[in-house]
Amino acid sequence: MTRGAERWPYRRTVCSKRTAERGDSMIQSPAFLVFSRLIMRVLLTLLVLLSLPAHADGFLSRLLHKPVPGGVAVIDLGDGPRPPQVSYLDKPALVVREDDRRWIAVVGVPLKTPAGRQTLLVDGKPRDFQVGERTYGEQHITLKNREQVSPGAEALARIGRELAEQQEAYRRFSPFQPSNLHFDRPVEGRLSSPFGLRRFFNGEERNPHSGLDFAAPTGTPVRAPAAGEVILVGDYFFNGRTVFVDHGKGLISMFCHLSEVDVRVGQRLARGEVLGKVGATGRATGPHLHWNVSLNDVRVDPAIFIGAYRP
Repeated sequence: MTRGAERWPYRRTVCSKRTAERGDSMIQSPAFLVFSRLIMRVLLTLLVLLSLPAHADGFLSRLLHKPVPGGVAVIDLGDGPRPPQVSYLDKPALVVREDDRRWIAVVGVPLKTPAGRQTLLVDGKPRDFQVGERTYGEQHITLKNREQVSPGAEALARIGRELAEQQEAYRRFSPFQPSNLHFDRPVEGRLSSPFGLRRFFNGEERNPHSGLDFAAPTGTPVRAPAAGEVILVGDYFFNGRTVFVDHGKGLISMFCHLSEVDVRVGQRLARGEVLGKVGATGRATGPHLHWNVSLNDVRVDPAIFIGAYRP
């Protein structure tokens, strides 16, 4: 018994030492390290997924949801079998399927909307959403042509006719869905004047900047940021040569100050197709593209749609 008892601790010690040596070699092996890292990644992924809400935002929601004056609100409408009917400020709103999973309303918020609660109708029932705050800067422009600052009676009559024509185009709500909501940039050029600026011409305040400007040389091709139909072409007092494109469901683009127009009313445009060329026609101090985006007859910040939004 005594000799056995003496031998057992010795044998156990030897076994423990060998086991430890084998364990050390396993831990240091490249295969074991790769396996350990893989397990850690799987565990971390599971933790992230478990921490997400049941309806995590999809790509479009992350891109477009900027619920501020002049921005876009994305509202979750659930995953029902059919798209709900949505209206905001008595105008129909764009509804799309996100990630083949749920319906979302993509709603334009007017520039003069105060921060706080807003209400839209979903299948006739009120649904609230919150609008945050956003402060816009100022832009001071000097024009040599005084008529473009304070037009006379004849010019005002022309401006009124042209405004009515353009407003009718903005109110259009076509049955087809937009081909894409993550827009391409319509022109290669530097972003110059942003959306929403308070504008002063020769010291006199006028309407805020309703679009996004791209500085580019005269003749630079202007391309459709998404597929659509040309619904209006004109040569206007303020906008110069102008093209309106209907992308579907109340999503409208307007391109102005063009030097050339290469399309006609009723023409269907593919995404990326040339519609005209950059110019300085109308009220412009130099060649650039002015691009408007309208949702449910509300002019919104085009930078949202190209991933260039800055609060």
